[in-house]
Amino acid sequence: MFKESKKKLSTPAMDTLLANGTSFEGTVEAEANIRIDGHFQGDIRSTRTVVIGESAVVRSDIFAQDVILAGKVFGSITTEGRLTITPTGKLYGNTATAALVISEGGVLDGTSQMNRTKDVELSTSTDEPNDETQSSFSKDREDSQAALQSEAG
Repeated sequence: MFKESKKKLSTPAMDTLLANGTSFEGTVEAEANIRIDGHFQGDIRSTRTVVIGESAVVRSDIFAQDVILAGKVFGSITTEGRLTITPTGKLYGNTATAALVISEGGVLDGTSQMNRTKDVELSTSTDEPNDETQSSFSKDREDSQAALQSEAG
């Protein structure tokens, strides 16, 4: 029924890299893209994209524009844009993000809070049912009950 997408997830060019086999403890703050493939403990802050590679184990709170998670993170992730958890990605902690994508196999073991951006405004008519939608719902329910009674008796 659904076609499986064979597209590769495009990752931005990386300005800062912590390679596989490398361990670091501390705080990283950058106005650049960051990729971590090793072990990291501390805080990560970036105004751009943070990529946590498949081999990475990160014990951190991450604050970034976007995060692509393919490894393991123990901590929280806060984005202004999108958090993408790939099939190998595992987040053991909470997230606050404007957009959340979890691929099949990806893990979010925590809570998520969807932060609305300034660009997204929901009309109040979609937040609460009005009299017209309420009466339509009641009529549908009455029709369903009548159909069930006629089948039963």
